Amino acid sequence: MRKITEHTPPGRVAASAAAPRSSSAAGSGKQRKAPQEALPLQGWKAIVHKYVKLYNQAEIDRFAPPFEEVISDTDHLVRFTGRLSRLREQELLRGILPSRSETNAELIRVSESSGSLSEVAVLIELRVKRTIDQNGRTYIEERCDRERLWLTADDGTYTISRVEPIVLERRPRYSSSDLHEDPEPTLPAAKPQSIPFINYDVLPNFKHTRAGIRYRRDLVAAYADRWWNEPNPAYENFEVNCTNYVSQCVFAGGAPMDYTGRRDTGWWYRGYSGGRENWSYSWAVANALKNYLSASHKSGLRATIVDSADQLALGDVIIYDWSGDNRYQHSTVVTAFDAAGMPLVNANTVPSRHRYWDYQDSYAWTENTKYRFFHIADEF
Repeated sequence: MRKITEHTPPGRVAASAAAPRSSSAAGSGKQRKAPQEALPLQGWKAIVHKYVKLYNQAEIDRFAPPFEEVISDTDHLVRFTGRLSRLREQELLRGILPSRSETNAELIRVSESSGSLSEVAVLIELRVKRTIDQNGRTYIEERCDRERLWLTADDGTYTISRVEPIVLERRPRYSSSDLHEDPEPTLPAAKPQSIPFINYDVLPNFKHTRAGIRYRRDLVAAYADRWWNEPNPAYENFEVNCTNYVSQCVFAGGAPMDYTGRRDTGWWYRGYSGGRENWSYSWAVANALKNYLSASHKSGLRATIVDSADQLALGDVIIYDWSGDNRYQHSTVVTAFDAAGMPLVNANTVPSRHRYWDYQDSYAWTENTKYRFFHIADEF
């Protein structure tokens, strides 16, 4: 049995790379120069660094770079090439031109083994920032992807023998310890001990049930852009956080909570009480939020189902069913629009900012993907 040593290296280990668009798929664009005092990377770190550079070039060209130089995982090469082909066609139809891409990589966890065949497993986070030109307008999209890489060395030469994208968007649960959406006993009906303070200054009257509260779509977008890549400490941060994040954004825009004290009804976040955080399933689970927004409500948070993405406005919500089986697993909020008027969205779990709404750039996407488009009411 090989001895396994696991550690989390401090700071960023893999390098960043930025490349302007070029006609070459091999990454001939200008790269950021490393500091002169930096020593050349050796061993598996050099291979990971090269992988990041090739990955970044693919974000510009949308053609597979010469990954065969570093990757021997043919299944992933087919998967990655198929994704690029899909995105190349989509971007051609949208009339967009990625003019710049910058990919920063951070090693989250490293497991090394010792033996006759040296093996390393690396959990890596790829932070991609792309500049998009479209019909004379420019916008920036950002996302953070995670992958697990397995590297093996034969005669001292490392290759990436396996790549596993961590597709968190496919996971509908909010926590690994909470596995079901079953109703729980009614929680105490006492006044909440804590409600997220982020909204007190913005919405001093949010607790009132009076009609005519305007939905502040600008505040939804502002909140979404502020907290897209870090958790707001006023709320619990879930392992699968997409719907919790979207609910926070909608609440920041003035949508009143529907507090029932039951997890299976209403739309609410009660804050820390009785030794734990309390919230409804609709606040934190994509499928439950879809069910809540689809239902008719006389007051509180209300939405209308629309037929297509181009009917959405700032602060509206999209919920995703990747397999087409009517079990929705992911939620996003509209925060901007491209030059053609199509929505750009923010999300969590896989932190994303101003990402194109259809998510074809995600490994979670399939040909069976279904979308539910919700236009949030203008007044409550």
